[in-house]
Amino acid sequence: MSVFSRLRNGIPPSRDDCQSPYERLSQRMLDISGDRGVLKDIIREGTGDTVTPDASVLVKYSGYLEHMDKPFDSNCFRKTPRLMKLGEDITLWGMELGLLSMRRGELARFLFKPAYAYGTLGCPPLIPPNATVLFEIELIDFLDSAESDKFCALSAALLLLHRRLAICEERHLVESAVLLVLLNLSFVYLKLDRPAMALRYGEQALLIDKRNAKALFRCGQACLLLTEYERARDFLVRAQKEQPCNHDINNELKKLSSHYRDYVDREREMCHRMFAPCGSRSSVGGN
Repeated sequence: MSVFSRLRNGIPPSRDDCQSPYERLSQRMLDISGDRGVLKDIIREGTGDTVTPDASVLVKYSGYLEHMDKPFDSNCFRKTPRLMKLGEDITLWGMELGLLSMRRGELARFLFKPAYAYGTLGCPPLIPPNATVLFEIELIDFLDSAESDKFCALSAALLLLHRRLAICEERHLVESAVLLVLLNLSFVYLKLDRPAMALRYGEQALLIDKRNAKALFRCGQACLLLTEYERARDFLVRAQKEQPCNHDINNELKKLSSHYRDYVDREREMCHRMFAPCGSRSSVGGN
C-alpha cells in the first residue's frame, strides 16, 4: 500500500474536500516545533528516554514528496544502517528535531515544512522549491554523547592500532591495546542489541588471547542472544574455567540453562502436536 493510500485510509476525503493529502494529514498531527513547521504522528510507541542532544542514532528512514508513491530518499535498503551523530551527520533540521522527540523502538511519521527541510530553493532535480516533505522514521537505538564519543574513539583507535601492529617491534604491547579495544567494541555492540557484531569482535579478541575470560563471556552472551545455545554453553563454560568465582559468568550460565529448558519444552510440545494420534485431537463438531 502506498503512502497516499495509507493517508487516505487514515482520513477519508469528502467529495468537496479540496485539501491535499498532506494538508489533511497535518490536521491530526502533533506540533513539536511550536510553529507547525514540524508535525508528528506516532505509528508505534517506543520505550525508555527520548534521544539526548549530541547523541548518535541508528535509524531507518524514507522521505516522500506529495503525490509521489516512491521515496526520494531512503536507507531502508541497507542491511545495517550506519550510526549518525546529531548536529553533524543529519542535515535536515526537521529530522533532528523529530529525532529528539523519539524513544527507542518508536516508529513515527513527520511532515517538514520547507524551512525545516530543503528551503525555498529545494534541491534540484529531486526536490522542488518550497516543498513540504514527509518522512517515516524508525529509531532503532541511540547512544548518548559520552557513549557515542567513546564508540567513535574506539573504532578509530582500533584502525590505528591494527596499522601499528604491522610495523611495531613491541608486538605484545600493541596486542594488549588491540585486545582492550576489541573487548570494548564487543560490549558496545551487545548494548546496541547487535549480537552478531559483538560475537565477531569477541572472536577477534580470542585470536589474540584464547583464554581471555572477558572475551569468552562476551561471545557467550552474544550466542545466547542469537539462540545458538550449544555455542553459548561452550564459551561460557570455558570462561567459567578461567574464572570459577565470577558471578556474572555463573549467572549467565543459569540464564542459558533457563532459556535452553524453555526452548526444549517448546520443541517437545511442537513434536507432540505433530505426531499425536489422530484420536487424541479434538475434531470440529465432535460430541
